[in-house]
Amino acid sequence: MSATAHESVAVVVVTHDRADLLGAMLDGIAAQTHAPDAVIVVDNASADHTPEVLAARTDLPLEVIRQDNLGGAGGFHRGVRAAYDQGFDRVWLMDDDVVPAPGCLAALMAVDEDCLIAVREDLSGALVEKAAVDFDLRNPLAIKPKRATVDRTYADRASMPALVEVHNVAFEGFMARRSVIEEIGFPDPSFFIFYDDAEYAVRARRTGRRIWAVRDAVLVRQLDFNQQHDLSGWKGFYMYRNLFVVHLRHGENALVRAKPWLITLAVVLLSPLRGGRAEARNVIRAMASARGMRRLTDSARPPR
Repeated sequence: MSATAHESVAVVVVTHDRADLLGAMLDGIAAQTHAPDAVIVVDNASADHTPEVLAARTDLPLEVIRQDNLGGAGGFHRGVRAAYDQGFDRVWLMDDDVVPAPGCLAALMAVDEDCLIAVREDLSGALVEKAAVDFDLRNPLAIKPKRATVDRTYADRASMPALVEVHNVAFEGFMARRSVIEEIGFPDPSFFIFYDDAEYAVRARRTGRRIWAVRDAVLVRQLDFNQQHDLSGWKGFYMYRNLFVVHLRHGENALVRAKPWLITLAVVLLSPLRGGRAEARNVIRAMASARGMRRLTDSARPPR
């Protein structure tokens, strides 16, 4: 570790219709012992009182970008690009339902590494960091590539070493240096929701960079994790499609890259026993769409 206080940092927040959560999150940013140089909030067409919450803030170097609802992926793409274009040395990505402890940003800025994550806990203080310590794109028999997570590896925060290497990230507390963006580009807006953060982490690691969870960077989730989604609903389409895209783009051998086809077949064959025709339609649509996303979206490519 080494002090890196000379580096500038922009916080990028994406929000949609969660004004009260956003207000608490911005309170947390305002209370940081290491003040950010900019706070860029991308508002995905909120229809609640989000504009009023943002307009009332006079305690932050706030920039608001309002756009159509392009999902979390589209929001982070826009925000990271804005931070990059303004020349910041580091970019800290944040969702609207987390609150950083006062020393969170200072703990991250003190670590001289290109890719970092803050470590999440819930309102009770229990460790809920879901970042993978093993994200397996080598084994074709691994149905889910996330094989082990921080919160399943360590009983609590005190059990963790100061730095833990992770293989994927959530865009809740992820920090990257400018050099990362210069080399790998921007979050892919075509994902809309789900797996845009995991895909970005794979790209970073493919350059030889390591991603570190910083134990003392505390981020508090305001909502319970809901990892179970209706695979027959609209979110199910994105979960299947974007998981398939990660495998098609980054699978380390032909068998892994074939997994999406096998999963599609299995879901269709098992659909009478589980999600029915709706899930079967979702997975077929997802596979067809994923095939057209094998290559990184042009707007996500490295800046020229």
